[in-house]
Amino acid sequence: MSVHPEVAAYRAARAAAGTPPLYTQTLAEARAADLAAIRAGSGVVEPVAEVRDERIPGPAGELPLRVYRPAGAGPLPTLLYFFGGGWTLGSIDTADGICRRLTNTVPCQVITVGYRLAPEHPFPAAVHDCHAATRWVAEHAELLGVDPDRLAVGGDSAGGNLAAAVTLLCRAGGPSLAAQLLVYPNTDQSGDPADPADGDPTLFNSRSVAWYRRHYLADPALARDPLASPLLADDLTGLPPALVVTAEVDPLCAEGQRYAQRLDAAGVPTRSAHYPGMIHGFFAMPGVFTDGRRAQADAAAFLRERFGLPSARDEVPGTPTDPAVRGG
Repeated sequence: MSVHPEVAAYRAARAAAGTPPLYTQTLAEARAADLAAIRAGSGVVEPVAEVRDERIPGPAGELPLRVYRPAGAGPLPTLLYFFGGGWTLGSIDTADGICRRLTNTVPCQVITVGYRLAPEHPFPAAVHDCHAATRWVAEHAELLGVDPDRLAVGGDSAGGNLAAAVTLLCRAGGPSLAAQLLVYPNTDQSGDPADPADGDPTLFNSRSVAWYRRHYLADPALARDPLASPLLADDLTGLPPALVVTAEVDPLCAEGQRYAQRLDAAGVPTRSAHYPGMIHGFFAMPGVFTDGRRAQADAAAFLRERFGLPSARDEVPGTPTDPAVRGG
């Protein structure tokens, strides 16, 4: 395995700058550094037709939402997007670049959810916040201009974990979902992840995974709960069609691929997009990684298809896809 040349340059720059790993910082420092790094790597801020902030009732108080709408009136296909950050870092600002890009390139309405963070609010607070927001959006579809028949969930990293968990809850109690977009998701917290980066402190590594997990799971035994580890769910049938994005140099790669395989085996229309030489976080950094732009274009194409929208002309060519997992 070799890293992509853009990853090698990124790693060298971080090493030269002496950038400390997030897991060596205080929570306040790590939260500020995480947001600054994502903003620096997200590229040009794309304008969208409308951006507004809302607040809705949640399980333990109000939840913030940010609504991104493309041009056009009427009910729109809608993606609820859950930001990454190990359930410990991040905010609705973290996913701003991703949400703007998907709003424009699908095009669809994108709503990001400000769920509660650990360790102040450990598992399962974030899961229930995200599910409550999904249900609220579906129940208030007319108010928000949502087409309730074209509602999807998605997220990156911990956000991908939350999206997968929400699909399990929605299967049991609604609402119906048209798709799930899972970008390098955490799917199994019960074991030690493989670390293809060999613990490189300039990259997301197994120590990063352990640091986030300690904050999120107040009791390690909770890792066996399918809402914490969707890969451990007994039954994955009846879940919405999925796109699972993985990066080769990522300790979450293998569990993301296994989840895609299990979805496929359960009869869920599933696509897998694997990016050789890429690292965890690349999807959120299209200003640094060409494959970040490709992966966002692939996500937009998947959503476009699931929403029944025409194909776009500006997709980035050459997006890698794993033929072993069937398209839905």
